[in-house]
Amino acid sequence: MCLKKIKSYFRVAKPTYTSTLITHYMSPRERLKIGEGRISGYISIFLAISVLLGILCFWYPERLTTPEFREVYTAQSMQLLMTATIIASFFFALLSLLLSKKIKWALTGSAIAGLAILLGALSVKGRAVEQVSWHIGLDWMLLDLLLMTVIFIPLELFFPKNKIQTKFHEEWRTDLVYFVISHLFIQFFGVVTKKPAMLFFGWMGLDKVHLWIQNLPFIAALFIAFFTTDLFQYWAHRLFHTRVYLWRFHSIHHSTQNMDWLAGSRTHFMDIFFTRAMTFVPLYVLGFSTAVFNTYIIFIAIHAVLIHANTRINFGFLKYIFTTPQYHHWHHCEDPKYYGHNFASIFPFIDMIFGTYYLPGKEWPAGTGVHEAQYPKGFLRQSVYPFTKSPFDTDLNMEERSER
Repeated sequence: MCLKKIKSYFRVAKPTYTSTLITHYMSPRERLKIGEGRISGYISIFLAISVLLGILCFWYPERLTTPEFREVYTAQSMQLLMTATIIASFFFALLSLLLSKKIKWALTGSAIAGLAILLGALSVKGRAVEQVSWHIGLDWMLLDLLLMTVIFIPLELFFPKNKIQTKFHEEWRTDLVYFVISHLFIQFFGVVTKKPAMLFFGWMGLDKVHLWIQNLPFIAALFIAFFTTDLFQYWAHRLFHTRVYLWRFHSIHHSTQNMDWLAGSRTHFMDIFFTRAMTFVPLYVLGFSTAVFNTYIIFIAIHAVLIHANTRINFGFLKYIFTTPQYHHWHHCEDPKYYGHNFASIFPFIDMIFGTYYLPGKEWPAGTGVHEAQYPKGFLRQSVYPFTKSPFDTDLNMEERSER
């Protein structure tokens, strides 16, 4: 019986941080190095594929673009962006060839970029868009992905926390699929997350509240938007950690051992629905101005990616005002004795108020992930799995592993 227990423990236990390091060193997926030509080659290919997909947005704007987002950009600005992206793709293809002395990455990027030109990347024109009943957010996905890569790939490349972690770890494709799905189906997620607020508060006469909020100074209104949404998010987040059945879904987000800018995208759709619905309540009830709302959305879109990023930048005194990668990495810490901390997504002082704050100086967690849990690989399997099985026992207050 004792032998069975020992075998069972080693079968389900997560790899330790040391074994993870060994795996990284022995793995063929080595961290990309500057000057080898691979980075520039991959960038060329990525940019060329983005232009190809962008052409589809021009061809089928009713179905592939979002009405709200079309109000932010113009057809002319997107045409200029596509031209600049084509030029950049050829530039990085040439750079890859010069650095690597190999043609495969440069040829692939140039071929895709050439195909995009043949399909009209440099001549495509915008047109009037009709209103339709459904659409997917391909434009939102492409622009956000481009922005995130421009910001975070250099950040993780030049200022990495885990210097041996590669971008192309064994589950990067899964994280990318989560990113793509959550963006493409923005209409569906938007409708579902708005319904609870509209159902419970839509009958109220909120016009006076909206008017008062919208007459506040911009900074005051923005702080209220940040604070109220983070407070609602805090309790939704904490609920997912303290209820066994809900933890099944949220633990998918915690399952990654490779924290990087894409890791935050790994979120189960049940988690997305509940958490976003909760954070939308104060936005709906208080009725912030368009300027405040758009600023909030842009900040959250970038900040939510930043706090998962593989970067050692500690942000100085700002880490006591806003959550940072170090702060949120402790929330993802693999060691059970550090569970139950840092639920806030914007303001650390919210964790201070409710006794869940933890930030030990300049120290970082040794590893991230979920101890003693197993998850299937891939987006579809992870989406179904929590409905059928739990990767844990029913004890959320797990014993500290050194005592086992």
